[in-house]
Amino acid sequence: MLLRAYIVLSSLTLVALCTAAFRQARPQNLGEINVERINVIDRDGTLRLVLADKDRMHPGVVNGVTIDRARPTAGLIFFNDEGDEVGGLTYTGSIRNGERNASGSLTFDQLKQDQTVGLRYIEEHGKRSAGLEVWDRSDAPISDLIEQLNAANTIADPVAREEAVKAVRAKAPPPPRRVFVGKDTDRSAAIALADAAGNPRLKLIVEGDGQARIEFLDGHGKVTRRVLPE
Repeated sequence: MLLRAYIVLSSLTLVALCTAAFRQARPQNLGEINVERINVIDRDGTLRLVLADKDRMHPGVVNGVTIDRARPTAGLIFFNDEGDEVGGLTYTGSIRNGERNASGSLTFDQLKQDQTVGLRYIEEHGKRSAGLEVWDRSDAPISDLIEQLNAANTIADPVAREEAVKAVRAKAPPPPRRVFVGKDTDRSAAIALADAAGNPRLKLIVEGDGQARIEFLDGHGKVTRRVLPE
């Protein structure tokens, strides 16, 4: 009798578990939800996407080294197969004491480095720019810089901490901007192509008043030739 009861109970439990599993596997329509952060992960636990508000945004990580910083920007941050941050979509915007400050960016990071392609809008100090930008990045992993900055930020004395951070940043390889296509802060529409040092060498410009020109520049920013409409 006990054996029969055990078999019946086991069978009912198995049916209940299978039914629950089936229900969980079915897509659910949640209608509307309020969340502060959503993490999307692979089956092995690798983080692939973070959707978050400005208070819980992921600070960024490369080679397992997490940046020790606040990141008060809402949006989406993407991560690659190794869990490194590889860019994202972020927005800011506010008016305080009559001062307008806003930004929007869609960026793509170089492997083990910072952003190398970006669509950005920036507004500050009464000026706006918007466009496509391309940067050169070092082959050295940015995790080395992150570790040094994290160590500098642990210094208790604020003056010493600031000096240490400046020293670390000064040693970092510069990220020259090679391409800009967009509207610059002077309201001109421009295409600017730069050399490996980030010096603009060729510009195609249409001013806000409609005047157009092509400029060739040397490595010091001096215009060596200017082409105007006939």
